[in-house]
This record gives sequence, structure tokens and C-alpha cells, in this order.
Amino acid sequence: MRPDVAIVGYGRTPYSRAKPGEPVLTADDYIAWAAELALQKAGMSKNDFDGQGLGVAHAEVAHTVNWSAAVAENMGISPQALLRADQGGASASSMLIRAAAMISAGIVDRVLVVGADTPLNIPSVAPGLPLSPERIRGVYWDFQGPFGVMGASAQFALVQTRYMHEHALKFEQLGKIAVNARYHASLNPGAIYRKPFTVQEYLDSRMLSDPIRLLDCVPIVNGGLAYIVTSAETARTLTDRPVYLRGFGEANNYYHGSRTLPDITSTGFVQAAPQAMKMAGVTHRDIDFLQPYDDYPFIAMMTIEDHGFCKKGEGGQFVEDHDLSFDGDFPMSTDGGQLSGGQPGGAIGGFMPLVEAVTQLRGEAGDRQVPNATIGTACGFGGIPYGRPGRSCISVVLSTEQ
Repeated sequence: MRPDVAIVGYGRTPYSRAKPGEPVLTADDYIAWAAELALQKAGMSKNDFDGQGLGVAHAEVAHTVNWSAAVAENMGISPQALLRADQGGASASSMLIRAAAMISAGIVDRVLVVGADTPLNIPSVAPGLPLSPERIRGVYWDFQGPFGVMGASAQFALVQTRYMHEHALKFEQLGKIAVNARYHASLNPGAIYRKPFTVQEYLDSRMLSDPIRLLDCVPIVNGGLAYIVTSAETARTLTDRPVYLRGFGEANNYYHGSRTLPDITSTGFVQAAPQAMKMAGVTHRDIDFLQPYDDYPFIAMMTIEDHGFCKKGEGGQFVEDHDLSFDGDFPMSTDGGQLSGGQPGGAIGGFMPLVEAVTQLRGEAGDRQVPNATIGTACGFGGIPYGRPGRSCISVVLSTEQ
């Protein structure tokens, strides 16, 4: 059943690389800032959410068992229902689905969803590498830690190596994704890195974890984002540009094939994307843009494949054959994505595809506006399980029409 809800406001704070001289803000500061921006966009106040819903994404800095309730307290809101998501980069999308369910069930009429993190403020063994508990327990520590796997770049390097063993893929094709993201970032005042580079500069960038290069990697930042979802009825009283949730699909702990020897070159989008498109009643031709979770070009390319825009193993050629720019035939990562825009903590980066999709559909993207955009897909991708890419994969179809 298609939910009868719409997003009516969004906010994204400026990002920080925590350089000397920059203001040092807390996660609570960023949450309040992002929420204020979303409330202003929607023409609402925080008092409109007393007795309603509040969604809070997990933050690396928030070592508390009642983080969502603490956020409500700090914001001065008394919600009836609290949502908390800890699905990494799928957290923002998962809370949209849960909020839609609560609204459709009549539990609440509106939900304010917030997320912020300050990973660069955390003491670390290396800059930008928080001391996550995940790195000292479970299968990661037992099977990857002893061999020196230090984080996402090394983990995804293993997956990309397997993919390149099985399928044709040129580094130039991945470079095109990274170059396209930086081009869009150059048009987005909110992106953290805005100076364009070439495919050759991508190829010449330092190898970090073969075959992952420096310009393959998402830059970690401090920052916050928020959005507001309401019933469609309420949305129409607040804005003349509501963005409706047309369809969604979700897959958690997905195995492609055998559980003992899964195909690690396929993600849960193989399952989630068809669900979302079927619910929305759309085909691939109807999609005006794709906002993938693009912490690495390789992940964005697999997202294209697993959404069915091309067959498995043909993603590199698809990228080579299409214009990925905002005014091209396959607009993608139109705000610079996370690759050039920055990732404000592992759980908060997933807000960016969703917020950019809403920005595009409301016609508020400025110099990077996709012409005549009415339907778009945004993706959430969270966690790196042992031997597979992506613990949580969520595909969301948004539209200017119900």
C-alpha cells in the first residue's frame, strides 16, 4: 500500500573539517541548527511537534542508551512517538519509512527527523577514524582485524577486487563518477570540496588500499541534516511544493545466493529497488535522476546495476555511455554527493541523497537543477558486514505527484 505522506521541509547545515580556527560545534548544536532550517523551510515551529513524532539517527559521538529522548529534551520538544535508527547510511531512509507508517496508521500527523555527528571531534588512532566498537568485536575483529583491515576503504577494496575479477571494469569509468560528483559540488555552495578535477588527476591520486585511490574516498566532516514528513493532507496546507513518498523497498542482511558463499558483487538493492518501483508504479524510464549513497564511486556503480538500469557487470559501460551531469540523460549525485560534499558521520551521510532529491523535486537546486524533474530515486546504504557489501539497503521513490 502506498503511504499518503509528503516531505515539506529540509535543512542541511554548513559542514566543517574541524580545521584550526573553525568553530567547534557539538552534535546537539548541529541537530538544533539543521532542525531550525527544516522548520523555517516548512513554515513550522518546534512546538508543532509536541505530541507528534521525532526521529533521531545514531551518532558516533552519542554514547547513550536514550539518545533520541535526550535529543527531544535538548530541543525542548515533547513528542508522543520517538524513532531511532542505527542503520548507518540507511538511517534517514529507514526513518522516513517508519514515520510514513506511523502517519498512515493515525498515530501521529507529522515527524521531524534529525541527524548530526562530529566524527572529527572524537579522539582517534588516526584522523577521521573514530574508535568504533564494531572494530573491536565480532566477525570483523576475528576475520579482518588481524590482517590489518582498518576500515571501509580496505573492506570495499576487497569487494571491488572481486568484482573486477568477475566483470569488466575500467578505472576511467569509476573516475568519471568521481569527476561528475566534483563538477556538481562546484555548483553547490554547501559542498566541502568544490575545485573540479579530471579523470587523469583521479587516476594519478595516491593509492590507499589497492584498488581504492584517494579520490575514491569520501571526506569525513562534521555537520547535521533534517527533514519533516507529514500527512499529505497537512502537507497541502503548508506548501505548494510537497514531495510525496511514492514507493520504497528495504533489504537488511541480504545474501545474494548462498549464505555460506554469497555473491559479494550484488547488494540488497537487487531486492529493495524493484519493491520501491512496483509500489510507486513507475519504470526505469520514469526516473528523472538517481541520488545514490556514493561514499565510493564503486558503490554508486553497483547501485546503478542493482537498481536494474543495466545488467550486473555492465555498470562501468553504462557510466561510460551516459551523461551523469544534472542536465544529462542520467543525472546522478547532483549535489556533489558524499564524494565531494562530505560525509557527516557514517549514519548521517544517508540524509544527503534524500535531502538532495527533495531539493531537486521542489525546483530549489539552483545552478545544478535537473530540468523538469518530477520523479527521483534516493538511496540509503548502511554498514559493511563481513564478506558482503551493505547491511541495510533502502530505495525510495519520491515524486511531485501522489
